[in-house]
Amino acid sequence: MSWSSSSSSSSSQRLRIDIESVDSGIQNEQILILIFKSLKWDIHALCQTAAVNRKLRALANRLLWRELCLYKAPRMIATLTDGTGKIGGGWQTLGKLLFFCGGWMSTAHFKLNPPLPGHFINTSRFSKTSGQSFLLKKCREDVLYVSDPCEHKAGDKEYDVGIYRGVFRGFTRSKTREYLIKRHVQFEETIRCPYCGARVWSMTAARLIPRKNAARRLGSFDNGLDYFVCLNGHMHGACWLVPLSSDEDDSEDDEANTDNSDDH
Repeated sequence: MSWSSSSSSSSSQRLRIDIESVDSGIQNEQILILIFKSLKWDIHALCQTAAVNRKLRALANRLLWRELCLYKAPRMIATLTDGTGKIGGGWQTLGKLLFFCGGWMSTAHFKLNPPLPGHFINTSRFSKTSGQSFLLKKCREDVLYVSDPCEHKAGDKEYDVGIYRGVFRGFTRSKTREYLIKRHVQFEETIRCPYCGARVWSMTAARLIPRKNAARRLGSFDNGLDYFVCLNGHMHGACWLVPLSSDEDDSEDDEANTDNSDDH
């Protein structure tokens, strides 16, 4: 092989190494993180970025959704991960749960016609104090964050519909899951989790709803609420809302605010 051929081969090899180094993703990831920080981790911008191509979607699933969740709800995430750094169903699913009202379709225990579509929301408040109101006494060791209900008009109905959602910490080790299995509660046939697509249990069918406590927290009737929990510990439910007096709007001692506003 001539010197010129060897030199050309070496140059090509160095060029490939340089290109691989540039495209390793480290520099690009840091730039993207800085961009999203400047955008205050806007959920719509992240969704649009993840939809560009497979590489950006993979990057979003591996890194960006996690950073968004940490930025928007740091205390909540610290409690949910409990030092493990893992989230049931993945970070993309949690990001969706924080910012997306899953809507509602009629169920055996909560009829609604027409159904309510899901939609993005700008502000959500999640509270583990509220979550305790959705757990029976024998399950109070569990940690459950629940959002305030998202209010929807329901045609000519006298009351509005409240759609709420939540997430358990370490659901596979929870008392709630243990009781669902012990009672041989069957999965719902036609309903799936609106956040991760997993199969769900009806908490009404399982008789694991502390109705008075949950209704008081939601501002609903005792018999006017229903909710489901999926295999990954995501919760979604609906209720009929009634007008609240000012003294019922009590403060929370542990909450996560996912407000998109500039002053957050």
